[in-house]
Parts: sequence; C-alpha cells; structure tokens
Amino acid sequence: MIEPAAGSLLLSALLLGIGAVGVLTRRNAIVILMSIELMLNAGNLALVAISRMLPGDGGAGVVDGQVFAMFVLAIAAAEAAVGLAIVIALFRLRGSIDIDLARLLRW
Repeated sequence: MIEPAAGSLLLSALLLGIGAVGVLTRRNAIVILMSIELMLNAGNLALVAISRMLPGDGGAGVVDGQVFAMFVLAIAAAEAAVGLAIVIALFRLRGSIDIDLARLLRW
C-alpha cells in the first residue's frame, strides 16, 4: 500500500510533467502561463507532502513545507499578474498572443 505522502509526491511529479509538456509544446502565451502555474502548484504539493513525511514534534508535524508553499503561492500570483500584463501588451502591439510573434526583436 502506498502511503498518502508518497501518493502526493507521485501526483506532484505527474502535474510537473503535464506542465512541462504544456510549456514546451504550446504556442499560445496564456496556455504557457497556465502550464507554468501548474508546475508551480506541483512544487507546492511536493513541499507539503515532504513536510508531512518529516518527523514532527509530537503532534503538529513540521510546518516548513506549508510555509514555503505560501511563499510560492505569493510569488506565483505576482508572476501571473506580470505575465498577463505582458500578454496584454503583446496583444495590443501585435494583435495576436502567438509566442512566435513575440520572438521578433523589433516592435
């Protein structure tokens, strides 16, 4: 029987793989941002699962993983806001959110 924390780590690895495939294969900027967010949430799940595996102080367990996950969530929110602002600027300038058009150096 797989213990719950190991199952969470397996799910985290699966989500990380799905996010990486989304980043590498898609050309739509919004889908790429969503894939990056999926990868960050996979990291959060791994942090929480690993903190559940660590021996605690008797009952509460180690909360370091949860604290780190909150920091990653805050960084992910800032990343999403900046990323969406860049996508909106790209759409206003080019009329498309295709990543191939964003590779041009001259605006």
